[in-house]
Amino acid sequence: MIRHLSTLIIVAGLGLLAWTGTVYVWKDPFTTAYTAFEQRRLESSLETRFDEWRPVAPAKPKSDPVDVRREARAWRVSTEEGGAVARLEIPRLDLDVVVVNGTDAGDLRRGPGRHLDSSMPGEGELVYIAGHRTTFGAPFSHIDKLRRGDRVVVELPYATIEYRVTDDRIVDQYELSVLKSRGREELVLQACHPRFFASERYLVYARPVQIVEKRA
Repeated sequence: MIRHLSTLIIVAGLGLLAWTGTVYVWKDPFTTAYTAFEQRRLESSLETRFDEWRPVAPAKPKSDPVDVRREARAWRVSTEEGGAVARLEIPRLDLDVVVVNGTDAGDLRRGPGRHLDSSMPGEGELVYIAGHRTTFGAPFSHIDKLRRGDRVVVELPYATIEYRVTDDRIVDQYELSVLKSRGREELVLQACHPRFFASERYLVYARPVQIVEKRA
């Protein structure tokens, strides 16, 4: 009996190691499938919203760019929690995903989420986006590979904003001061740290370098 029990423990241990390796390299296949399905739904919803969006107060003449800050505020107010809010592209991570409006557990299972206490890109304040690192598509699994100067692009119906990474830091999971805006446009990407744990948060900071306004 002891011999059989020892064998079972060894087999279970090897299975756990194999599963951990699979998740580390290829992500969790089960939750990833769910997120992929939800991302397709979000993509369809985002395209529809983009097509239907009209500037709050069209510029005159129509060839003039829209007021980005005003449009960003209107977009934030009109987007319900859990809805598709933007498209996020990070070339270094080979990432192209739809961002969800909200960071509750259900929101983050669908994709990276914008913290509801932060601003919308283009408002001139803090934009805080969190994402999973090991499950549900693990969009920020390699967030620690981002380097200063790397591009982060956010597409919205009123503008496409290009940010450049400026810094990174690790904070305690209960550190709430990171949600406080410093009075300027700043994008923060957040994921759990280290991988497979949630005792800390890995933050990447980026500043806007180019804003391409959509035309009215």
